[in-house]
This record gives sequence, structure tokens and C-alpha cells, in this order.
Amino acid sequence: MRRRTVGAAVLAAALTLTIAAPAPAAPAGQHPSRAAELIGRQPLAANDGWAAEGAGTTGGAAAAADRVRVVRTRAELVAALGGDNATNATDATPKIVYVAGTIDGFEGSDGTPLDCADLADPEYSLAAYLAAYDPAVWGRVNPAGPLEAARVRSVTAQTAQTQINVGSNTTIVGLRGARLTGLTLMIDRVANVIVRNLEFADARDCFPAWSPTDGDTGNWNSQYDQISVRRSEHVWVDHNTFTDGDNPDRAQPVYFGRPWQVHDGSLDVTHTASLVTASWNRFVGRDKLMLIGSSNTVGPDVGRLKVTVHHNLFDGDLQRLPRVRFGQVDVHENHYRLGGAGFEYALGVGVQSAIYAENNFFTLADDVDPADLIHDWGGTALTERGSWVKRGDRLPRPMDLRAAYNAVHDPDLGGDAGWTPTLRAAPPLPAPLVPLVVGVGAGAGRLPL
Repeated sequence: MRRRTVGAAVLAAALTLTIAAPAPAAPAGQHPSRAAELIGRQPLAANDGWAAEGAGTTGGAAAAADRVRVVRTRAELVAALGGDNATNATDATPKIVYVAGTIDGFEGSDGTPLDCADLADPEYSLAAYLAAYDPAVWGRVNPAGPLEAARVRSVTAQTAQTQINVGSNTTIVGLRGARLTGLTLMIDRVANVIVRNLEFADARDCFPAWSPTDGDTGNWNSQYDQISVRRSEHVWVDHNTFTDGDNPDRAQPVYFGRPWQVHDGSLDVTHTASLVTASWNRFVGRDKLMLIGSSNTVGPDVGRLKVTVHHNLFDGDLQRLPRVRFGQVDVHENHYRLGGAGFEYALGVGVQSAIYAENNFFTLADDVDPADLIHDWGGTALTERGSWVKRGDRLPRPMDLRAAYNAVHDPDLGGDAGWTPTLRAAPPLPAPLVPLVVGVGAGAGRLPL
């Protein structure tokens, strides 16, 4: 009976998120509405995932009035985060930043729109790069020489422009319709950060790297995530929407027989980061989504990379939902709508990973075999329980995804990840309720702003 009561309460709360009338966005420089102020100072709830461990995550809740800003441009965003993008990561003063309208990372300090050509090194051109490093000419070795050096300098210029650095004790909240496009929020070597109610679109890389030994035929690899969490702790990413905007991967050209990959992850947690909660987000039509752990090397990541992923909608995404190395990762009550060309897997079980997946719901196209929802990237076990699957026109039913995987793949994955989550705000909903609750509550625009 308790579980039903909790489920009803969570459903009612999710419905409330969409019923409340959002307040109009405040003009730049003006104080936000009372509703927005309350959301901006709201900490992560007790026990709500790994980011609630210890002292919890409060972001900029303690911000003084002079560090509460409403921003509409890239320059205003940088100013609100500390004033100098190169050093903003060191600004630990509590701050709340409200985003109004659309902020474009490809916007000069004077407001002039920029494009890739404006950021390219004078000695770089894509045509010359393709001619020089064609495997038929260059061979299957990594690019080197003046053109590759010019590409690297171009990447450095783009990083200075489109990577927005965030310091400790920061809350960033989108007002109604807020959108960040063409940029990365970099959360690196900091603590206590909250990002809520924003649409992230098209964090594109102008200068992807050709990696001829990546896979059997090589790959183009991009550098920029929409949110990157590195060497940081106590980060809460909540009620955001992640897309490729009007620049989807399917529209990219093919070079050297491989897709020109201009996008990387939506929300990557790497380089010893830990204590992260990703909740009530919507990830739509993306390829590489959530990488937890950046390499297979046993070292500083051991004992880190503790992440909770709950009540998110993964809608038409292809892989890394999430892919995990080393970390204890709690994946519960998410809705996965998957299928179509390019789909690879949902849960990536990597080296020494410890995924605990509970009460997730999978809505699958006919072309997705439930046995392929899990992929073994060198791991040995995961705990998976309470999953439900609806495939094509069939009725939804409970399914043991690990057993389905083991029936057609070798070696088998064990069923005990070695830990049991304790940081949950409420007992999990039954999986059949998850699509309704997540569909109503997940994504930007659902908070009463």
C-alpha cells in the first residue's frame, strides 16, 4: 500500500509541474519573478541520488542579491559567472544565473554572429585536410604535420569561444523558453553546481578529429559535450532537454567512408568526477549520450563516478544511456523510447562498472531486440530488476533484460553489481507507471517558472 501511495504522490507532483502557469521571462538586468527566485534557491532534495550524499547540493542558494542575474547573451552569461571565461571556474562565490531567451555560443563579445570560418586557423582548411589525410594517401596512421597542427589551433580557438566555464556554488536556471545553443557548459574542478530547465541544442564541433584506428574503418570524433562534468562533485542536472537542434547527425556528410561527427555527448561525467544526479531530463534524437568514465585505465576513477540517473526520457537516442566504467551508477524509473536506423544499445556495462538498473520502461520499435539493450564493454555484472518492455504493437510485459542478453551473448553477465542504492527520495514507482509520469514531468518547460 505504501508503494501505491508514493506512486500517486509522485504522479500528482509531476502533473503539477506542467499545470502551473510559468511567469514571463524577466528582461536582462531585472530581478526574476518570485516563482523563479524560489526555483533558483531550491537545493537538491535530501536523498535524491548521489548528489545528495553528505552535505548535499545547494548550488547558488546562498547568493547575495548582486550575484543574482538574468542574462540574454553569451557576454552577459560570462559576466554573471564571474566576468572572465578563462578564469570563471575559480569563482566560488555563490551565484544564481537565470537564462532568458536563446544564448548562442557562436556569438562574439559584441554580439556579432560567428561561424566556423571565423574560428579556423589561417593555415587550416577542410578541403586541404581531407586531401592530406585520406587513408588512401596517408595510410592508417594518425594525422600529423602542419595541417593537423592548424586543426588543433582551430580547436583551441573554438574552445575559448564556445566552452563556457562554470565555477563552484552556482545555479543556472532557464526561464520560460530558455535555450543554449552551440555551446558547452564545462563543470571542471568545481563543486556544488545546479543546472535546470534549459534546452541544450547543437553543441557542434567545427573541427572534428580523424582517428583512423578507431574501429575497423576509423571514425571522426568531436570534442564538445552539451554539459561536461569533470573532476567535480555534487552536481545536479534536472529538467533539461538535449537535442541536436536543426543540425542532426543524419544531415552530416560522409568523409573517408565515415560520418562527419560534429556532436559528442549530452551529459558526460568523466575524469574522476562523482556525486552527480541527473533527473527529469529529456534526451531527444541524440547519438552518444551519457558517458560515465573516460578510459579503461585502472587508476583515479576507481571509487569515483557515482551517478544517479532517474526519471529521464531517452527518446530516439542511439547509445550510452548510459555507458559506465568503474562507477556505482543507479539507473531507475527512466523511460526509453528506442529504435530505428543506427540504434546500438542502452546500458553499456564497462570495465569494473556497477550499474543498478531498476523499474525502467522500454518502448521499442520492432527492429530492436531486447537482448541488445545491454552491451558489454568489458564489465562483468549488473543488477537489473523490474524492467518492462513494450515492443512494437505487443502488450507491455515484465522482462529480465540481463537473462535476454545472456541467452544470445557470451560471456554471461553476472546479476549482482555488488551494491544497493540507498540515496533515493522515494521508493521506486512500478515500471508500468513510468512512461506516464516521465512523459508529463521530464524536460525543460515543466517547472513552474
